[in-house]
Amino acid sequence: MEPLYQQTHKQVHEVQSHMGRLETADKQSLDLVENEIQASIDQIFSRLERLEILSSKEPPNKRQNAKLRVDQLKYDVQHLQTALRNFQHQRYAREQQERQREELLSRTFTTNGTQKKILDIANMLGLSNTVMRLIEKRAFQDKYFMIGGMLLTCVVMFLVVQYLT
Repeated sequence: MEPLYQQTHKQVHEVQSHMGRLETADKQSLDLVENEIQASIDQIFSRLERLEILSSKEPPNKRQNAKLRVDQLKYDVQHLQTALRNFQHQRYAREQQERQREELLSRTFTTNGTQKKILDIANMLGLSNTVMRLIEKRAFQDKYFMIGGMLLTCVVMFLVVQYLT
């Protein structure tokens, strides 16, 4: 059991050092490093299963200590697995944010084009030109009502502050 434990312990430390390489790896080799780490972790888990079986076959006076050592290795490997998953999740989130940013930057925002599309859709729906003109007039009037309301609110706020302080 001892040689297998030592090999597994050494491999856990190697995986820990490989985790540090994840931060510095370029995008092309990142997948390769992640796959290498995951394969090592899977191999460690299979060794740990074998170690659990061997620790249960130890003499009674050494069994408790052997199980504790195997449990500690298992705990360490589970933390490595979690750290790898967190790194992959963060990388995926960053890539998704970059894609969304590029998509937003590639869009062109034109209100004239949008208004023309709305008019085309309305014409397809069968709205008459008179109704369309009424809608446009109402939108124009609503803009002035909104600006007037904002100004009135500002004046009222100014007066309240002026007279209450």
